[in-house]
Amino acid sequence: MNFQAVCEHIANAVADAIGPLIGTPDAGRNIRMGADGTPTKYIDLVAEDCILEHLAEYPLCRTLISEEAGKVTMDGDNGTIFLDPIDGTYNAISGIPFYAISIAYAEGGYVKDAFVRNLAGRETFTARAGEGAFLDGKHIFVSRTASLDESALSVYGRKFDPGRAMQIGQKIRRWRLLGASALELSYIGCGRIDGFIDLRGTLRVTDAAAGMLICTEAGGKVSDLDGKPLIFPDEVTIGRCMVATNGIMHRKVIEYLR
Repeated sequence: MNFQAVCEHIANAVADAIGPLIGTPDAGRNIRMGADGTPTKYIDLVAEDCILEHLAEYPLCRTLISEEAGKVTMDGDNGTIFLDPIDGTYNAISGIPFYAISIAYAEGGYVKDAFVRNLAGRETFTARAGEGAFLDGKHIFVSRTASLDESALSVYGRKFDPGRAMQIGQKIRRWRLLGASALELSYIGCGRIDGFIDLRGTLRVTDAAAGMLICTEAGGKVSDLDGKPLIFPDEVTIGRCMVATNGIMHRKVIEYLR
């Protein structure tokens, strides 16, 4: 089975496994500290255990880097998978239908394949380097919005220092904060929002790797706050800030943030 087929199989299994937990108090029980330094919720553990079981049967990689388990050696020949079992855990616990499984496959330091499934609505975003991005098998492209005054952006600011986020929030037309970065990056790819800005410095490679490829393959652009290429370490304890847009307004967003 190829990458996309295995991911489809895994996503279906995870949706079935966590379905009874969605919106329940049991889903939000703290089980342990995850490799990323944040508490692992019961629903995260159920999802990750399900994925590890399937990857043992269908080995896609030599190294797995997951938000909960950290770095795990697998039986595959080569390559690295960056996994977020549930991106948007709070949404899943609360019964908000916006949470996803995010899987990216990388070789030689570059992400080659991406898979993001909204586990609530079952929409599936995929991308392959150099071949474009897709929503349920159909090509997708970013919006053509060129003006910040007409834009819809998802903007995350630091809890105790919201100033920078508020400045751009006063400039854009619509401010959205949806709670699952992999899906928000994918939403840029299909033109539902025009950009995603995360100023918290807590975005990890497992959160972003798949969504970044979907966004860029659809015509978008992703960078750090200075407009430079965004490079993540293979380490879930280190976070970054991000600016992702449809590309057309990227320079304007960077300048306005400065």
